Amino acid sequence: MSDATLPGGWRGTLPLLAWRAATGLAAPLLPLWLARRARRGKEDPARLGERRGEGADRPPGPLLWLHGASVGESQSALPLIEALAASRPALRFLVTTGTVTAARLLAERLPPSLAPRVQHRFAPLDVPAHVERFLDGWRPDAAVFIESEIWPNLILAAAGRGVPMALVNARLSAGSARGWGRVPSVARRLFGAFRLVIAQTEDDAARLRALGAEGAEAWGNLKFAARPLPAPEAALAALRGAIGPRPVLLAASTHPGEEAQVAEAHALLAERLPELLTILAPRHPERGPALARELDALPLALRSRGELPGADTALYVADTLGELGLLYRLAGAALIGGSLVPHGGQNPLEAARLGCPVLLGPHTANFTAIVDRMIEAGAALRVAGPAALAEAAAGVLTHPERARAMTSAAARIAADAGALPERMAAAIETLLPAPSGTGRDQEKEA
Repeated sequence: MSDATLPGGWRGTLPLLAWRAATGLAAPLLPLWLARRARRGKEDPARLGERRGEGADRPPGPLLWLHGASVGESQSALPLIEALAASRPALRFLVTTGTVTAARLLAERLPPSLAPRVQHRFAPLDVPAHVERFLDGWRPDAAVFIESEIWPNLILAAAGRGVPMALVNARLSAGSARGWGRVPSVARRLFGAFRLVIAQTEDDAARLRALGAEGAEAWGNLKFAARPLPAPEAALAALRGAIGPRPVLLAASTHPGEEAQVAEAHALLAERLPELLTILAPRHPERGPALARELDALPLALRSRGELPGADTALYVADTLGELGLLYRLAGAALIGGSLVPHGGQNPLEAARLGCPVLLGPHTANFTAIVDRMIEAGAALRVAGPAALAEAAAGVLTHPERARAMTSAAARIAADAGALPERMAAAIETLLPAPSGTGRDQEKEA
């Protein structure tokens, strides 16, 4: 393929040409990298071909492709898929992700009524031949990229084929914007390839507009419109029976450096609440055994070993995947992880939707807008360090009326985000063929 016909207009943009050449040259080495990731559980060994763009099974009719890098993005897609499916009964969906965990949780949480209309594949690596094979096989009628997953070969190849694309729930930090600003021609090619750009905040939208996404607007965060996290009834009953009437403090989606602070807070709080059980749910469950060794000064049980908390258990390490819905239903208060250390915090509305009072550390840059609303409305409390965490948790766990006021305020904020999927779905529909159309697959065969 000559420079003049490269997808999306590569000619004259040397960084993009360099990326295209580099990824093509790296392609022979990538199977070794994928095999290594598979040995570490980061890839599905039976599905490595999908990373090369193989395994297409395009259904007839209109097909919408949605791509999200990991768990958060793919879960954000669920309410959007539901809204689109309700509006367009003939529409089929291809969802691509980059992680095994995202694939598993998508399969678990996809409503059974939608499952026949949704296919999942692992995203192709950003290698020209892999991308072309993927697009040849699936021929999507439109594509939706969620949050900030920008792969040059993939985006420009789709644009070169005339696939209408949207970037939704988009976010771009000030640091990332500065990085893109160093290669403005590249940024304009990539961000300008999207016909529709919907950002989480006005700051995100302004940065995107400056980089070439001229029509970017700020509508809010899809993560705040997600359904309540599920909890299997049998697992919930078993854990509730093991805990009994004990007060429960949950530290959800914690990062390194937080668990030790929570253990210290537990020791302080246990002086006032001797029956206290503190549950630690690390963001990366594989850290569970190491945490058990680090915190072995306190009586501890590990969920990955099939253990339930006993009467003398002080810390319960819930080192499993996809169980936050279970844990939020059991806790009297939850510290949202990633906020006691400079990570930026996790989604506080997951707890709020399940009636669990929210405690937040000082580092919440990932969710500034919603956290500010929650603090102002009395729907969450700020803490800074173990002593403040212990004090705030004590206030919530020992004053039911305070807990109810917090959860009621949080529920009102969560409800405000409920209409976003329908609004976003209506915008995405403008990229698709008219309902009476046949979609790219049948059009191509005609």
